[in-house]
Amino acid sequence: MKPLWMATLALPLLVGLSACAVPPAPGAAPALVGTEWRLEDLGGTGVIDRVQATLAFPEPGRVAGFGSCNRFFGSYTLVQDRIAFGQMGTTRMACVAAVGEQEARYMAALQKAQRIRIEGTSLQLSVDGMDKPLRFSRIKP
Repeated sequence: MKPLWMATLALPLLVGLSACAVPPAPGAAPALVGTEWRLEDLGGTGVIDRVQATLAFPEPGRVAGFGSCNRFFGSYTLVQDRIAFGQMGTTRMACVAAVGEQEARYMAALQKAQRIRIEGTSLQLSVDGMDKPLRFSRIKP
C-alpha cells in the first residue's frame, strides 16, 4: 500500500497528463483566451512585411489587435468552431495608402469570419466570400 502523500502527489500529474493527451474533437471550440496571433496571409494575399496585423483574445468574448495601422477592440462569440465578431472599435491614426487598404480588407474579413481552426502554432479563419482562409501564426500561447 502506497503512503497517502504519494497518491496526493501523483493525482495532479495524472490529471494533467490525461488532459494533454486528448486531442480536441472535430468541430470543438478552440481554446482562444490568452492567445495572440500575427496575420501571415489575408485570404490568399500576402501581407505587408513591415506591418504586423494581429489578433488577440485577452478574455472570454473579447478581441483586440492591431489592424495594420490602428488598434482595434470588440467582442466575439464562439460556438464549437463557429466564430462571429461583433462591432469593432478602432483608433483613428492616419495610414499610408497601402497599409490603410490592407487594414480595411483585414477588418472587413473579420466581420465576415465564419469558422476558426487552430493547428499547432497556426490559426485559420474561414471567411464568407474568400476562397482561402486568413492565416495567422502564434505570437503568444
